[in-house]
Amino acid sequence: MANPQHLQMREDIEKYQRMAGVKSDSFRDLEAVPHWRAYETGVQHYKVDEYQEAVVKLEESLKEALLALEDCRALCEGPWEDETEEEIQPGLYEAVAAHYIQVLKCRQQCVLDIATKPGRVSATEDFIPSHFDLLQFAYNQVGNQALAAECAASYLLFYPMDESMLEKMKYYQTELGEGVSVTARENIYHYVQQSLKEKKLIYYAVEHLGGTFNDPDLWTSDELIPESQKQKRREDQEKQRLENLDVEQPEQRGPLFFEGLTITQDSRQLNGSQRVVFDRVLTDSECKDILRLAKLAQDGAVNWRDAKLLLQASEKSRKIVQSYFTPGKKLHFSFTHLVCRTAVEGEQDDRMDLSHPVHADNCLLDPEGKECWKEPPAYMYRDYSGILYLNDDFKGGELFFTELNAVTVTAQVRPKCGRLVAFSSGGENPHGVWAVTRGRRCAIALWYTLSQERAEQERLEAEALVKQRDMEQEKQPEDKQHQGLDDSGGTSPEPPVPKERARSTSQRHKLGSESPQQPQELRVRDEF
Repeated sequence: MANPQHLQMREDIEKYQRMAGVKSDSFRDLEAVPHWRAYETGVQHYKVDEYQEAVVKLEESLKEALLALEDCRALCEGPWEDETEEEIQPGLYEAVAAHYIQVLKCRQQCVLDIATKPGRVSATEDFIPSHFDLLQFAYNQVGNQALAAECAASYLLFYPMDESMLEKMKYYQTELGEGVSVTARENIYHYVQQSLKEKKLIYYAVEHLGGTFNDPDLWTSDELIPESQKQKRREDQEKQRLENLDVEQPEQRGPLFFEGLTITQDSRQLNGSQRVVFDRVLTDSECKDILRLAKLAQDGAVNWRDAKLLLQASEKSRKIVQSYFTPGKKLHFSFTHLVCRTAVEGEQDDRMDLSHPVHADNCLLDPEGKECWKEPPAYMYRDYSGILYLNDDFKGGELFFTELNAVTVTAQVRPKCGRLVAFSSGGENPHGVWAVTRGRRCAIALWYTLSQERAEQERLEAEALVKQRDMEQEKQPEDKQHQGLDDSGGTSPEPPVPKERARSTSQRHKLGSESPQQPQELRVRDEF
C-alpha cells in the first residue's frame, strides 16, 4: 500500500493470491491509520470532481488527524531523555528547563508524525492547513458557502496574508451578505494559538539557553523568530534552494535554443533530482528516417542521409542537455548507441521482467547497502545520460527510476517519437527498462562526459566521413548530385538549427577534416 511499485512485493502478493484458501479479505494493511486512509480517499474524490464525497472524507481525515496529534503530544510527557554525553550534572532549575523544552519540542514534532504516510520518510507539507484549502473549495462547489467561508477563515489562521484566500473570503462574504459573521473553527484557533505559544517558549530557550530547534511548520511567522535564528533559517533555506536547483527553476538554467521544444516533466514531477523529459526533439518524419536506418543496419548497409540525420539528432540532444544541465560547460559524447528491442514470442500477460536491470550509469549500484560505488568497472567518467525515443507502436519498454534499493519505483516514462529523457548518471538516478511485450522499441541511447579526454572517438570518425561526403557532393554538378542519391529515395532535412542562429551558414554542421575516398556504404559495429 505504501510502495505500490515495489517489484518484489508485487510478485509476492501475486503468489499469495494464487494460494488455496486465500481470499481478498485475507490481506490487511497493518500500517494503515484512519486519517491517512480517509485523506487519500478524499483527495481521490476531489480530483474527479466528486466534491460531496470529498467533503465527507476530508472532514473525517481532519478529525482523525487532530485526535492522532493529541495522542502523540500526550506521549511526549515522560522521563527526561538526556541526549548529551556530558558528565556534568545540571542544577535543578537547568534540569527542569531542559526537560520542559524537550517536551515542547517533542509536541511540535508531532505534526510531522501525523503528516508522514506510513511507509514513507518525508512528511506532507502543510498537512493540516491543506485540509482547509481543499475543503473551502469543495464546500463552495456543493453550494455551502457558509462552511466554505469557515474553512477559508480557518486557513487564514495559518497564513493570514495569503492573497488568494483573502480574495476568496471577500467572495464568500459577498455571497453570504454583510450581516453574516464568518469565523474560523474554534478548535483550530486553539490549536494555532497553543502551537505559537510553544514555539515562542522554545525560541526563547534556544536564544538564551542554547540548543537548536527545527521548526516543523512553514506557517510560523517571522515575527516570532529571534533575529539570531532568522539568519540561520535564511541560510538553511538558501542551502536547500541551491541543493534543489533543478528543472523547477528553469530561469536559472541556460536557454533552450530550439523552437518547439517543450519540457513535459521536471525533477519535481519525476520525484527525484537532475531528471527531465523533453518532447518534440524530433519530428515524425525524422523518427521514421532513423528507424529506416536501424532496419538497414541489420543488413550492414547504411543510408548516408539517414546516418547524417542520426548524427544531427544526437548532436541536437547533446546541446539540449548541455544548455539545460551544464550551461557554460562543454558536454562531450561518451557513447552513442542506436538500439532496438523486439518482444519475444509467446504468452506476454503479467510479465514483470526487465530488458535492462536497475542500474546507475557511472557507479556500481549496491541495493542492499543503499550505496552506489564509484569504482571500476563502472564508467565513472560519465556525467549525464539521455534516451531519445523513436517510436511508440509497441507495448512495455517503459523507462523507470527507483530509489537506491532498486525496487521502489519513483517515476516512469512512456516512450514516444521525439521524446528525450535526460538525467545525471550517478547514484541519485537508478533506473531500468521494462521488457517489451509486443512490437519493437527503438531509441538512441546517449551518454555524456565533461572530460574531453573521454570523448567518443568513433563519433569523430563518423563526423569526418559525413563532412567528406558533404564536401564531395558540393563539388559535383547538380545533376550528378541527384544521381548520387541513395536507393531509398529519402530526403535529407537541414540540420536542427538553434533559433536566432538559423541564418548563419557557419553554424551548420561542418565536421571533421579531409580524408581519402569514402566507402560506398558505412558498416555498423555492434557495440554489444
